Amino acid sequence: MTIKNAMAIVPLFFSLLAAMAAQETTNDKPQLTIFPHGESRFSISGQLNFILQGHGRFPALNSGPNSLKDTSEHALSRVLTLYTGVEVRRGTELLFDVEDLSGHGISDTLGLAGFTNVDVVRNPDLGPKPYIARIMLHHTIALSGEQAEQEPTPFSISKMVPTKRLEIRIGKLSAADFFDTNSIGSDSHLQFTNWTIVNNGAYDYAADTRGYTYGAIVEYQQPRFAVRVAEMLMPKVANGVNLDWNLLRAHSENTELELRPAWLGAKATTIRALAYWNTANMGDYREAVTAFLREIDPRPDITAHRHQGSLKYGFGLNFEQELPHHLRAFARAGWNEGRHESFAYTEVNNTVSFGIDLGGERWQRKLDKVGSAFVTNGISSDHAEYLRLGGRGFLLGDGNLRYGRENIWETYYTLRMWRGIFASAQLQFISNPGYNQDHGPVWVPGARLHVDF
Repeated sequence: MTIKNAMAIVPLFFSLLAAMAAQETTNDKPQLTIFPHGESRFSISGQLNFILQGHGRFPALNSGPNSLKDTSEHALSRVLTLYTGVEVRRGTELLFDVEDLSGHGISDTLGLAGFTNVDVVRNPDLGPKPYIARIMLHHTIALSGEQAEQEPTPFSISKMVPTKRLEIRIGKLSAADFFDTNSIGSDSHLQFTNWTIVNNGAYDYAADTRGYTYGAIVEYQQPRFAVRVAEMLMPKVANGVNLDWNLLRAHSENTELELRPAWLGAKATTIRALAYWNTANMGDYREAVTAFLREIDPRPDITAHRHQGSLKYGFGLNFEQELPHHLRAFARAGWNEGRHESFAYTEVNNTVSFGIDLGGERWQRKLDKVGSAFVTNGISSDHAEYLRLGGRGFLLGDGNLRYGRENIWETYYTLRMWRGIFASAQLQFISNPGYNQDHGPVWVPGARLHVDF
């Protein structure tokens, strides 16, 4: 099946779903899942996400083993997640999630720092078999008698919580579920899908290649601010499947301050400031370049210059603002020290992103949403020189590099069809893919089908 044929079915797909949507009657509180969910100490839910993406030919003066393919291609991914939870006793929950992922990303998820599909893993050799995504104990300690209502989620199933509280989570989890979150730009199911728009690309958060790790998070919450800290396991190698359980030699510390000032009255404002420190067996770009130039190594090889106990640190800012007329805006900025190798998320050392979304109330589709965002990613001079001389990371390696910032624009329209069925059309434009001015630009259209059970 060619990309032209694959993309040709997209209009038909949306036409059929639109016909389903037209049959739904108006409801003051529409059901947003396929099956109703009652109030119980037990919780079971799930989600299914399909993403189809592709691109045509684009200019490329040189290509290497880790390049984005300059010929036409398309790729389909599927993620199925089963969320379960039980309130063991008041204030204590046990959460257990199983996930199944199949398909792949364009070019086997290589050649882009801001990759187009956040659902795909960075290791194409992992087979399509179910795995435990999360298993954690979540305990809440009340610090006030006042209670507030919250929308239950797979990570906190209680409907009522103390307004001032201490939350403790221990087990297998994803750092991105709790740090650097953003209600406008963090949900690949209904919003954006680019890695560096959905997350801060410079936040090299501790994770295995699927995005999960083991750790503990302690969070203090009150109405105007929150503070969270975490200790997590690092992978043994960059983009690795196996985690290093020796905390004396490898570990990750994360801290985030979240402020909720009342700048626009009832229009919510949220500001988050993030810092992290990773210690692991990481390589040094400068050492790898020096060894190559001195003819010690036949090519720059970051894996030959790893040192146990290497420290990589970084910072991030995250902002979101509700605006009048169902409009919302967000922005992120991130930086990491850039001397040590990109280890767990993606090959970005500095990034700035911003975007908006708009609810569909204006055109009588209040559960629809349209969004648009832009991100510019960069790498350090050591990292760029390493790639220019032919070095490879776990994502990038064109064999040569004429450095330029990787700039990405993404837009989407999400159509709520019926109950928990949503369909999206999306488009991404990428200049200097993989930071290479000799590659691109490239357009990547896509379609997404999401189901909440």
